[in-house]
Amino acid sequence: MNPLLKLLADNRGRGVFRVDNKAADEATIYLYGAIVSDNYWGDGIAAIDFVKALAGLDVKTIHLRIDSPGGEVFAGQSMAQAIREHAATVIAHIDGLAASAASWVALAADEVVISQGGMIMIHQAQGIAVGNAAELRGTADLLEKVDGILVAGYVAETGQSEQQITDWMAAETWFSAEEAVANGFADAIATGGGNSNQGTGWNLAAYSHAPATPPAAAAVPESAPVDNPTIIDATEHLRRRLRVKETESA
Repeated sequence: MNPLLKLLADNRGRGVFRVDNKAADEATIYLYGAIVSDNYWGDGIAAIDFVKALAGLDVKTIHLRIDSPGGEVFAGQSMAQAIREHAATVIAHIDGLAASAASWVALAADEVVISQGGMIMIHQAQGIAVGNAAELRGTADLLEKVDGILVAGYVAETGQSEQQITDWMAAETWFSAEEAVANGFADAIATGGGNSNQGTGWNLAAYSHAPATPPAAAAVPESAPVDNPTIIDATEHLRRRLRVKETESA
């Protein structure tokens, strides 16, 4: 089965997408589920819904809370670009897992905070092909092109070398919170407050090297957003998150 279709099938009905915008100058978005391009799939969190919701927020700070097993790479790219273009300061909180396309979305934020039990995973692009030899080679060429885009993006976001990112992607690498901060995929580890990592976790059988004990799924509050966590200071990295946002005119 196509890895994406298996991921969706294995986690059907478990996605949660919600926007809490009760404060005057900040909002919280919950991206808790697989990432898909549109509602054709009937499950997962559609990029079009995310981008529309994000564009409708006129606040100074957006807390993007993530617990996602991944999904479609181009849908993740759409979400990431919308985050980069938004005027607000976007803080990504990896409450449970940011795997595959979800890691791409998280790294588009101005700051990435990961829970003590959270994880980030990166890997090579995957797909399924049917056809003659030329068509199969064409699919392979496309996947390699996508990999090149991903490698360049991860290099820019983390400060790691192209070879290192390439090797990590080829190995389907799962980073603990400490490893994510040490290697530039997150800025800090959250402690206290925030969402607790409680739940059954995602079914990650679609991946080849998923940990035997995956990070537990984070519980989504039913009403008001949780308090922002206390942050442990992290070592300085070559960060793209120091980009300058346009300030509001007086």
